[in-house]
Amino acid sequence: MAQRTLACTGCHGPQGKSGPDGYYPRLAGKPAGYLVNQLRNFQDGRRHYAPMQGLLATLNDAYLHEIANYFSALDVPYPPPVAQRTDPAMLARGHTLATQGDRALNIPACTQCHGTALTGVQPSTPGLLGLPRDYLNAQLGGWQTGQRRAQAPDCMAHIAKSLRDADVHAVTSWLASQAVPKASGAVARRPALAPGARAIECGSAP
Repeated sequence: MAQRTLACTGCHGPQGKSGPDGYYPRLAGKPAGYLVNQLRNFQDGRRHYAPMQGLLATLNDAYLHEIANYFSALDVPYPPPVAQRTDPAMLARGHTLATQGDRALNIPACTQCHGTALTGVQPSTPGLLGLPRDYLNAQLGGWQTGQRRAQAPDCMAHIAKSLRDADVHAVTSWLASQAVPKASGAVARRPALAPGARAIECGSAP
């Protein structure tokens, strides 16, 4: 598979550890279910990037699973986070959004779906740490404009459209500034809510 996935690692970096320009995301260690879903999204037009769509056009579902399982099983060290030139108050706002959300704006905490450590949840929710800020900004922007979509319920589209520009900048800056913990794999299930907390249901944002 290492030889057969050279078309992937040419952009996504050796062993899928991410590209050098901050645009191509990490594939190594992502949940296999998430990777399969994204490959299908490119094939079906829910995500738009012509080189990816061209590479995947003739691949069957079994091969998509092979690719996803291969990258999911790779354990590649993460680089240290890049220091963010962002106002401390902005980073504090990003931390609040990531760990608590904003009930007034009907925005759930990132940890509600992506795990307490933000390293992902099996089988299909990716981690958010270890990703460049430019990539995170591009993905939230894609959901806001409809350039990126998912199968219903498209939770991230609802959430992204509820985020103000300043909040996008705040949460992506905070996420990109965080070191990835040693136990960087996706956890088996979503974390329990704190006592007295109430979940914001997936897709409930207006």
